[in-house]
Amino acid sequence: MSKQPPFFSAARLISLASVLLLSGCERPPVVSVQHGYAGTGMVQVYNPRTLEQQADQHKAPESTPPLPDDGPKAGQVYQNVQVLGDLSVGQFTRLMVNMTAWIAPEQGCAYCHNPANMAEEGKYTKTVARKMVQMTQHINTDWKNHVGQTGVTCYTCHRGQPVPKEIWFTANNAPRGANFIGDTAGQNGPAQTVGLSSLPNDPFTPFLLGKEQIRVNGNTALPSGNRQSIKQAEWTYGLMMHMSSSLGVNCTYCHNTRNMAQWEGGPPQKVTSWHGIRMSRELNLSYMEPLTDVFPAHRKGELGDVAKLNCATCHQGAFKPLYGAAMLKDHPELGRDTTLSAPVKAAKAALQASAAAPVAQR
Repeated sequence: MSKQPPFFSAARLISLASVLLLSGCERPPVVSVQHGYAGTGMVQVYNPRTLEQQADQHKAPESTPPLPDDGPKAGQVYQNVQVLGDLSVGQFTRLMVNMTAWIAPEQGCAYCHNPANMAEEGKYTKTVARKMVQMTQHINTDWKNHVGQTGVTCYTCHRGQPVPKEIWFTANNAPRGANFIGDTAGQNGPAQTVGLSSLPNDPFTPFLLGKEQIRVNGNTALPSGNRQSIKQAEWTYGLMMHMSSSLGVNCTYCHNTRNMAQWEGGPPQKVTSWHGIRMSRELNLSYMEPLTDVFPAHRKGELGDVAKLNCATCHQGAFKPLYGAAMLKDHPELGRDTTLSAPVKAAKAALQASAAAPVAQR
């Protein structure tokens, strides 16, 4: 029997090694999930590697079980409890411990309080924290059209950091100083907020602080009061890019491929996002902007404005914050407005019930 030449065996080994090496270098395929009629392109595309990398980021922390609502109230025992005074001492202490773990695990209670006098108002962080508790209660009470029964807690945005990872400031439209081209409207920056594209670098101020209409096409013919200019359309595209990246989804998560502007036949997420945009705008105007004089200069943007929230603040790359983990059920004190009296709460609930039906039809 003839013996194979040495170079033949070596060639086989090299070929086998090449196959193994190349197969190891191949990236696993992305996953597509169809949620519309076949052939319409209504699919969502997910990258398994990205989802795996984000798994720990979107894991909700374990929470201690709620305590009974009995015993002396925190407002009767402690001094200067302005928001959560109707909680029992046990409930109040439990929430403070959890807030420390959610927001400032390294700094501890001293991040907001003077350890020598917990009732003191010396730190601006205490004023901000009080306002943020009220904001959280307001979201869970008045914005169920967006957050549902899942709700939000401090951890939804903070994830163990004193300052949420995703915040925004009003951008400078001309950051390069003197510009002989004129007003560039923040275009051709490029900016991370719009995926390094040539779109305007601040799609948030017009929509999440101002009341510009989010549209690409106008409802009427020009020039009959139609203000849907190319500039406004580009703002809209910038906001849509932000929403897509913030939720880790593509356009068909909210839009109907047959007509992107059409409401009929579209996914229900479009209505949810409609409420989310208006919720973000209201929170920025009613809770964040009033804190402008409270925050020190080093916590403000280059134009002197306070940090504000957008879709990414809660979602951080997930189609549902924390992939839908319902932390609110373990913290019912964040789901009721403890600053209102019982008659006012009853009137407020009746008003919301009467307004709920027509809102859902929009």
